[in-house]
Amino acid sequence: MESEELFQYIASLEAAARPSEKPSDLPTIEVPPEHFLSLMQQLREDPRLYFNMLQVHTAVDWVKKGIFELLYQLYSTKDRQSLRVLVELPRENPVIASVCSIWRIAEWQEREVYDFFGVLYEGHPDLRRLFLEDDWKGFPMRKDYEDDFMLEPGQ
Repeated sequence: MESEELFQYIASLEAAARPSEKPSDLPTIEVPPEHFLSLMQQLREDPRLYFNMLQVHTAVDWVKKGIFELLYQLYSTKDRQSLRVLVELPRENPVIASVCSIWRIAEWQEREVYDFFGVLYEGHPDLRRLFLEDDWKGFPMRKDYEDDFMLEPGQ
């Protein structure tokens, strides 16, 4: 399916989804958080799409905009096609539905994003730190993160 046809088909499933205007090497759609989980379920289950693999999930901290941008890269093994899904969350309350029930690998990917950015995933079966110690304070991938052990620039 070509990008334009893909975008039109996805828009027929979820009117709130729209093609991203950000430059990308992959077809990319943006969806509001309140429509996110239902769209992701459809992207996985719809036989015309069948994005059965969550390849990558990560976040970008846009501290000046006051948002986190969540990125989900999906892949259809049937059609050998990729799709990127973007969701924006406010930094002060970054909460979104977990996609663990759709793709099991999300359990680990969501824990990593939680550990480093502090994004909370509603419905995650075991949301706790993955790499950092349980008593670690803060989220080190946030652009405004500071701690007593950080090196000064040039050191």
